[in-house]
Amino acid sequence: MVAQAKSAPRLALVAGEASGDLLAGLLMGGLRQRWPDLTAQGIGGPRMAEQGFEAWWPHHKLAVRGYAEVLRHYRDISGIRKQLARRLLQERPDAFIGVDAPDFNLGLETWLREAGLKTVHFVCPSIWAWRAKRVTKIAKAADHVLCLFPFEPELLARHGISASYVGHPLADTIPLEVPRASARQALGLSATEPVVALLPGSRRSEIQYIAPHLLAAAALLHRCRPELRFVLPVVPGLREMIDPLVATHAADVPLSVLDGRSHEALAACDLTLIASGTATLEAALFKRPMVITYHMHWLSWQLMKRMGYQPWVGLPNILCRDFVVPELLQDQATPQALADAALAWLDDPARCERLEQRFLELHHLLRRNTAQAATDAIAQVLGR
Repeated sequence: MVAQAKSAPRLALVAGEASGDLLAGLLMGGLRQRWPDLTAQGIGGPRMAEQGFEAWWPHHKLAVRGYAEVLRHYRDISGIRKQLARRLLQERPDAFIGVDAPDFNLGLETWLREAGLKTVHFVCPSIWAWRAKRVTKIAKAADHVLCLFPFEPELLARHGISASYVGHPLADTIPLEVPRASARQALGLSATEPVVALLPGSRRSEIQYIAPHLLAAAALLHRCRPELRFVLPVVPGLREMIDPLVATHAADVPLSVLDGRSHEALAACDLTLIASGTATLEAALFKRPMVITYHMHWLSWQLMKRMGYQPWVGLPNILCRDFVVPELLQDQATPQALADAALAWLDDPARCERLEQRFLELHHLLRRNTAQAATDAIAQVLGR
């Protein structure tokens, strides 16, 4: 890294998957607004690259979920972390910002912090939902934590961890009023036809385990309601996995596979069948009825289901403290169950309207100028 004036810090960031890339890209927009000559390097994706980020490794190298899947890729991921740590300790940026990906970032942050580098963790790990003991790792790893949800800073403060509530950047970027008509026009959909969005996730393992269930559910829905149209956004690099699955499970379904464009799909749809994760919060901010699902390797499921502290796994339900949308997980996530839950939404407009109002209230709660708030907190860490 080339030395610059103090007004332009040198930062290192790691975002480990599509959702982290999205968050980091939004954060970098705020950072670059304050420091136009900012230098930022590390691991990231296309949203970060749009803000001038230099990726030493692409973010999809870390996009692995589930214990069994991680074990298969452990050597590669561990090797990347060690190489990155050596490089950062040599070049010594002004601060390291780990964006989500706690299994990768917390250990890396601990090494860097012990060596005297400033560390910020963006997105508080969900210790309020599962793996509460992870709070001890956070305390060792991060000089400061940027929290997306308002109850998190107080929880961290009990353990002596400095933290700020910065709101959720998606609540800033997604409009309060859903641009349904323009999204449908952009996707070539009519204003009146009912549309179901299928969002199986952004990881290869999610495509493997979840997409077949969603596609089979779409086939059942098509037989029951031939007027339904379907859209399936796919993150870059995973299209080759989706196309054979569509041919196997939903060959006769009126389905459009989209390269990216998940926000347009969510704005345009009447309902989404969606993998648990950040995308469910996006769906809530678009005020969409949804059926949350997840399916993974059986060993990963056995390990993870024992670690939960709450009855919910989906972010909309966790934030609303209620089962406002159904969750069908693992063995419950059959195509027929998914189709039945979808039809229950389609057949109950009053229920959909009540949910839309609930999600509008949630949107207002999370809506802050996150990029500026996060940048202010990072500036304090940097002493600028």
